[in-house]
Amino acid sequence: MVVKSGGGGGAEEGAAGAAVRRWVEAGGGRLVLDGGLATELEAHGADLNDPLWSAKCILSSPHLIRKVHLDYIEAGANIIITASYQATIQGFESKGFSKEQGENLLTKSVEIAHEAREMFLKQHPDQSTALRPILVAASIGSYGAYLADGSEYSGDYGEAGTLEFLKDFHRRRLQVLAEARPDLIAFETIPNKLEAQAYVELLEECNINIPSWFSFNSKDGVNVVSGDSLIECAKIANECAKVGAVGINCTPPRFIHSLILSIRKVRSFYIPFNCKQMQVRLPFHPFACSMKCECPCFDYTNNVLPC
Repeated sequence: MVVKSGGGGGAEEGAAGAAVRRWVEAGGGRLVLDGGLATELEAHGADLNDPLWSAKCILSSPHLIRKVHLDYIEAGANIIITASYQATIQGFESKGFSKEQGENLLTKSVEIAHEAREMFLKQHPDQSTALRPILVAASIGSYGAYLADGSEYSGDYGEAGTLEFLKDFHRRRLQVLAEARPDLIAFETIPNKLEAQAYVELLEECNINIPSWFSFNSKDGVNVVSGDSLIECAKIANECAKVGAVGINCTPPRFIHSLILSIRKVRSFYIPFNCKQMQVRLPFHPFACSMKCECPCFDYTNNVLPC
């Protein structure tokens, strides 16, 4: 994940980058993200065959979401990501809910994660978030995730692919999730440069002061899935002081190495990445690039990455 250090062009580190850096340091140099939410929900019997996907459980089975969050914390995760990836006000309205009800459900996704953290701390009074960071990241999926047609893996939004449309689509959702007071906001599976720009402008216009991370996806190890340059996408995030980190998700593990090196051309990064078995945030720095990969799905497991 890209933790801004200031200098070298772009935004200074700012509060967002400083906060992420402090958390990484408190975690001993890395933070462990939770794993797949939907996979675990289905393992507990949830039927996610719905345009809302895992967000369906905010309505039908919030106790299952809470249990999965708690299981991941018990397993050692430092960051639990809310069930809001595919939760949108527009999506809830299509199910017959009012705008206010949709907003309440978005808030509930963050509250469920907070409850899981509190349950863990009560069950383990010897644990302390001062010694082990346990953070709640509010997930925001792309417009393509709302469409539920796979377009978050192509970035092709047709006539909807305008900056103002995307800003209007995401604005209130971002505000509601921020008002629920997560520790982080995770903009996940960003498929194109345009949507990254929309997020940056919304963070500024809505005066969001919660640290955010941007996570892009790629299918060729060079560009994001739309064909836009990953480096150009990273530059957009880097120019925003409210973005504390940048990373990769929903991408074949064999491409992670080249993507890390591409992003590092913009700035020194802490890179979060997703794989089948876990999501791990590994630190990389041009002056101290010696962390060995511990992800069991990585092609080059336990090899030191070159600087």
